[in-house]
Amino acid sequence: MSAVPRIGLLGGSFDPPHLAHLALGRLARQALALDELRWLPAGSPWQKAGRALAPAADRAAMLAALLDGEPGCVIDARELRRAGPTYTIDTVRELQAERPKADWVLILGQDQYARFDTWRDWPELLQRLSLAVAARAGQAPRPPAALAGVPHRCVALDLPPLDIAASDIRALLAAGRPVQALVGEPVARYIDNHFLYSHRKQQDVRH
Repeated sequence: MSAVPRIGLLGGSFDPPHLAHLALGRLARQALALDELRWLPAGSPWQKAGRALAPAADRAAMLAALLDGEPGCVIDARELRRAGPTYTIDTVRELQAERPKADWVLILGQDQYARFDTWRDWPELLQRLSLAVAARAGQAPRPPAALAGVPHRCVALDLPPLDIAASDIRALLAAGRPVQALVGEPVARYIDNHFLYSHRKQQDVRH
């Protein structure tokens, strides 16, 4: 580990976590020379307020299954324990108070970067850490208009195209179709064993 540890933050609902998440994490660890990649499953993300998520314990367990054996990865469950909506700024303030000498990098997708000006206290976030944006097909990260004139540290992560979306995976599972090729065998097994995202699970809840 370097004298000033470089720590990446990769958050999301992970509902469910899938192989594109894993590919992004591996790319970020290598391209950003991270000493640690901290995964942050969201408790109640304000952007997804209209949709019920899988239980927090299940999402954390699926993420642990996805990351089993991955070097330098740490699952930080603080947002799952926090009451109310999840805001990245609250987590960053806590983490930096705990590790004040670390160099922090927030890893996000282009879709999140394009809406970054809607995040709570986003100017403070830009002052506190660097951004690493997963850009597609060699494209440069494209900020929202509000960020265009605001100095901030941002690098591109050239992520190969991966046509995987959690919403599509949930739809496949609801239809009883296999998803192992999208989430990996350990996550697929956990989903199957716990009847997540399936009509059988929904019927169990109703009865």
